[in-house]
Formats: sequence, C-alpha cells, structure tokens
Amino acid sequence: MCDSCGCGDSNVIPFEVHERILKGNDRVAEHNREHFKDHDVVAINLMGSPGAGKTAVLEATARALGSAADAVKVGVLAGDLATDNDAARIRAAGMIAESITTGSACHLDADMVHKGLHRLPWRTLDYLFIENVGNLVCPAVYDLGQAANVVALSVTEGEDKPLKYPTMFRKADLVPITKMDLVPHLPNIDVDRIEYNLSLVMPRPEVLRVSATTGLGIDAWIRWLKAQGRARGTACPTSAGAGLIA
Repeated sequence: MCDSCGCGDSNVIPFEVHERILKGNDRVAEHNREHFKDHDVVAINLMGSPGAGKTAVLEATARALGSAADAVKVGVLAGDLATDNDAARIRAAGMIAESITTGSACHLDADMVHKGLHRLPWRTLDYLFIENVGNLVCPAVYDLGQAANVVALSVTEGEDKPLKYPTMFRKADLVPITKMDLVPHLPNIDVDRIEYNLSLVMPRPEVLRVSATTGLGIDAWIRWLKAQGRARGTACPTSAGAGLIA
C-alpha cells in the first residue's frame, strides 16, 4: 500500500486527511507551475503502467531530436520506487536526467518534483519530462505543475484499460499507443477498439500509434511537442511526419 495516498483505503487515511494532503500538494504544484512559466519550460507529466514504454518513448525522442538537441534543451525527472535505471537509460540516449526514488510511494507528488528540480538545470530547458511511477491509479490524482498529461498505453495491455482506469485517461491530453510493432504478434488485439474505448473516456481524444523500436509515430509525437511549445512561446523541435490519429 502507498504510504502517502493510502491507495483509496479509507480505513487507513480518512478523507479529511487525504483532502489536506491534496491541498498541500496543489499549493506546491502551483509554485512549480509558476517556476516553469517564468522560465518558459514546458513540463510534461508522462504516465502509464509499468512496462508501457515510457522510457522507450523518451529514448526515441532523444534520437528523433538528433542534431536539433543543441537548439532544443530537454531534461527528464524519472520517478521509480527503486533504482535509477530509467534515468541511466535516458542519459545514455543523450538527454540530461535525474531520478526521483519514491520508496513505497506509488506516484510522484509536487514536492518530490520541486526537490528534484534542485538536481537538474531546469531553468535552461525548453522541455521537462516528468516520467511518473508506473501506475494507472494514483498518478492521475496528483498535480505536479505540468502543462500537459501524456499517458502511454501499450498494445500488450489490452483493449479495456481506458474503461477500467477512466480517471487516468480522462485527464490525458495525449495517449501514445505504444509497442505497435508487436501488433502482428497479437492477433486478439484490435487497435481500433483501443482508440474507440479511449474516445469514450477522453473529453478531447488525441491518440498516436507509436513504436519506439521502428520509429512509427515518433515524428507526429515530436510535432505534438512542438505544438505545446508554440502554444506557450517556447523553443520547439522541428520535424515532419504523420498527423495525429484521433
């Protein structure tokens, strides 16, 4: 059980206490948001199940930026219960990254992110990815000060995840359907049905079919990031590619 949010166990953490935790978190999140706004940093909260492909998408992002990496500065705060494996992978791909090790907490909160910023030259960044702990429940509840929510959903997770975890996907601005290269080996998976189920729970469905292995959809992902930066007056990567599949 998560020792900070209680995972919904009202016998352990009464609602009144949980509400105060969220209010405190929201204050810090707003503080983070003001920091990001003042320094023109676009913060993206990247969520998804363990093994959904979050880190692989970030590695593909680093590869896609290529020579543009000199002009577009991207950093990552990678959350996990233990180890800094994800941050090490991201650094090896060419991005600056630091770990946030949560111990038993099944999500990042705004204070963890605020403290993590002290170990990252975030003021010099154009984009900051906050790779949340692998979980489709708790991360949806906690505002981190981000500009946008992205939820990675792999084809291996099945078609019903948006319906089983609606809160997570309802708050998503974009859902990359990852590991598309595995579809030929998954005869019982209907990607159109995944997209349809997402449309039932997302107010404004934006979906990308992505493979970090083959590069499918990565150009469109970079274009989506560019749009987030343009909307906020921030420097953006440039890339061509297919449009969003919504």
